[in-house]
Amino acid sequence: MAREFKMPDVGEGLTEAEILKWYVKPGDTVADGQVVCEVETAKAAVELPIPYDGVVRELLFPEGTTVDVGQVIISVDVAGDEPAPSPEPAAEPEAEAAEPKGRQPVLVGYGVAESSTKRRARKGAEAEAVPATNGTATLTRPLAKPPVRKLAKDLGVDLAAVIPSGSDGIITREDVHAAVAPAPEAPAPVAEAVEVAEVAAPAASDSVRETRIPVKGVRKATAQAMVHSKFTAPHVTEFVTIDVTRTMKLVEELKGDKDMAGLRVNPLLLISKALLVAIKRNPEVNAAWDEGHDGKAEIVQKHYVNLGIAAATPRGLIVPNIKDAQAKTLPELASALGDLVSTAREGKTSPAAMQGGTVTITNVGVFGVDTGTPILNPGESAILAVGAIKLQPWVHKGKVKPRQVTTLALSFDHRLVDGELGSKVLADVAAILERPKRLITWA
Repeated sequence: MAREFKMPDVGEGLTEAEILKWYVKPGDTVADGQVVCEVETAKAAVELPIPYDGVVRELLFPEGTTVDVGQVIISVDVAGDEPAPSPEPAAEPEAEAAEPKGRQPVLVGYGVAESSTKRRARKGAEAEAVPATNGTATLTRPLAKPPVRKLAKDLGVDLAAVIPSGSDGIITREDVHAAVAPAPEAPAPVAEAVEVAEVAAPAASDSVRETRIPVKGVRKATAQAMVHSKFTAPHVTEFVTIDVTRTMKLVEELKGDKDMAGLRVNPLLLISKALLVAIKRNPEVNAAWDEGHDGKAEIVQKHYVNLGIAAATPRGLIVPNIKDAQAKTLPELASALGDLVSTAREGKTSPAAMQGGTVTITNVGVFGVDTGTPILNPGESAILAVGAIKLQPWVHKGKVKPRQVTTLALSFDHRLVDGELGSKVLADVAAILERPKRLITWA
């Protein structure tokens, strides 16, 4: 029998994805869980696994095609008399009959019910029905999207024991966090600056005067987010130029430290740590503005720090973050930054890694740029831009000497961060980088 695999929703409510690459062709044998293609959404590039065994009959779309969620992208001939039942949400017969037809909650590898609308009209659901391996019983698989499943796995939470609060009985991130035993909240992670290879522009002949490049995927989503951020949050940017000679010396010392062996040690590591310490000393900066649903705006104070790192990639700008960075030791932070950079360079950053950021660092210095006025990552209150570190004449101990100098720029949302608070944060980061021993006394 032929089975049809539909484009799943690989993000949070996304409606389409572009097929970047097929890993199989007609006639190939595939197994349950095998990756068959890579797709790009407005958030990230994601590999899709096939949910059954069989032989590929047809690839319905070529590489480079943008496909709506719910459209069939590949058909597979599956051995057996009848195909396994499609997962359907559990519902009372009366309620199901009364509800209009619409898309079902979508999970990677399980497809989506057909619908003519762009947005899913979700039905109530308690759990997925999944065929048991022995073919004699039906097991219940809790409804949760891939990022939530990964979060539960990382936190050691059994989804079967979690009470869902989302529409249609879907388990949310908040449900998973609520299922974890109460513990002191820790700050969120810090991400490291990503130096990414320049994307080569299409070769142009003398007869070609213009090249038009479609704006889609991550680049399109980033453009929309930046416009929204710039024109909804009142940006203020402050600058400071500092002598980071001592920080550069400390970087060299740490490279030879046995506790840092095999880890990526660079200025960004200490800049990240300095910003975390500054946030600890000025926690009000780690917040977000919420307009609210009833017209009553609120400032949401975050008691954790998810420090994002803006990364320029061939697919556009992304801002992955490391969760609970302030809880990490310096070696742990270095390891997390190294993993973040490697994943971003490989184009494997997951949507979950780009969600929940609270404060961001953007390292424009890797491009030789002295400074800039960074735009806030949507939903965050501050972003720190780090300029190039250069040898410059500097007055040191009453004499002009060559010193390592850089410029920092801090943009913040003036609705919740006033000039005094923003200045304190920037001044603390600058003071630590000028005299990094303060990391010991202030941390």
